[in-house]
Amino acid sequence: MGGTSPCASCKLLRRRCTKDCIFAPFFPSDDPHKFAIVHKVFGASNVSKMLQELPVQQRADAVSSLVYEANARMRDPVYGCVGAISFLQNQVSQLQMQLAVAQAEILCIQMQQEPQMPESQEITVSEAERSYLMQNNLMGGMPQLMSFASPSNNVGQEPLKRESLWT
Repeated sequence: MGGTSPCASCKLLRRRCTKDCIFAPFFPSDDPHKFAIVHKVFGASNVSKMLQELPVQQRADAVSSLVYEANARMRDPVYGCVGAISFLQNQVSQLQMQLAVAQAEILCIQMQQEPQMPESQEITVSEAERSYLMQNNLMGGMPQLMSFASPSNNVGQEPLKRESLWT
């Protein structure tokens, strides 16, 4: 940096910012909060070591990740980013189940509006699926709309598909 203003890290650490300062390209003096939070969570020495071990072209992405994780750790010191990701994955899973339930309700209504349906085409939900739906309060109005036949009457029908985001 030389004669210009020191970078945010050198300013915070109260040291002279040299032209080969590893922090200068990533922590400009006009954004001191960015370095302050990374320093608070990871420590300047650790960040410096991490950046020195990386190829130059990967350092900007690493700094971006460190800033993101540091912000997440400030909000949730135990889980950080993982807590946010887990929360969002759980929300996606719940929304997928709600979508499947809504699609099943639509299918039931459509099939009820058709003239006399043979029993072999009756829509079924297995006991496990019904239990899951009830435990997660996703049943809504389904008991009034769906006929819960035994699984042995499930000829040619696929059960509701649930995909796990963890496997």
